Amino acid sequence: MSDDHTHVQEFFSARAADWDDRFPDDGPAYAAAVAELKLRPGDRVLDAGCGTGRGLPPLRAAVGPSGVVAGADLTLAMLAAATRAGRHREGRLLLADVAALPLRSGSLDAVFAAGLIAHLPRPAENLRELARVLRPGGTLALFHPIGRAALAARQGRRITPDDLRAEGNLGPLLARSGWRMTSYVDEDARFLALAVRED
Repeated sequence: MSDDHTHVQEFFSARAADWDDRFPDDGPAYAAAVAELKLRPGDRVLDAGCGTGRGLPPLRAAVGPSGVVAGADLTLAMLAAATRAGRHREGRLLLADVAALPLRSGSLDAVFAAGLIAHLPRPAENLRELARVLRPGGTLALFHPIGRAALAARQGRRITPDDLRAEGNLGPLLARSGWRMTSYVDEDARFLALAVRED
């Protein structure tokens, strides 16, 4: 994918209004993935590529009122849908590119990224940017509410050997980007890879 985000913005802008209606049963999967981050009250967390903000309520519940929750997305229409759904009350919404986040280095404890990695124009560079905003030892969750095979079937395509989310590709990619993968789950009901930011 090129650095021109027009295609991504057009794709998601056209689908923002009914995105949540298309996937109404994903809430429990989001909550379960957030639980794997083992956030504590007062933690600071970013939902990177937050879309309509479905990750924001469980993130807020995990960090409590003393924590900081932000959601960043490139598509204004998705952030508008998040606001209409009332999710702006769970955290601050930022119109921002995850390739150049308007956040201080080392300012967060965790990053939650649902469905993001397939849309990164420069995966290694972009994952380094996510590492930049985390403190050493901070955690990244790369999540999707269904696994790779189920997603490919839904989209009418086949999984290819160069799929970034394949364990053999993702582990080395994360390692080159300042992360150490600590767990990997790819089953029909969910995809979740966790990684820790190296010092």
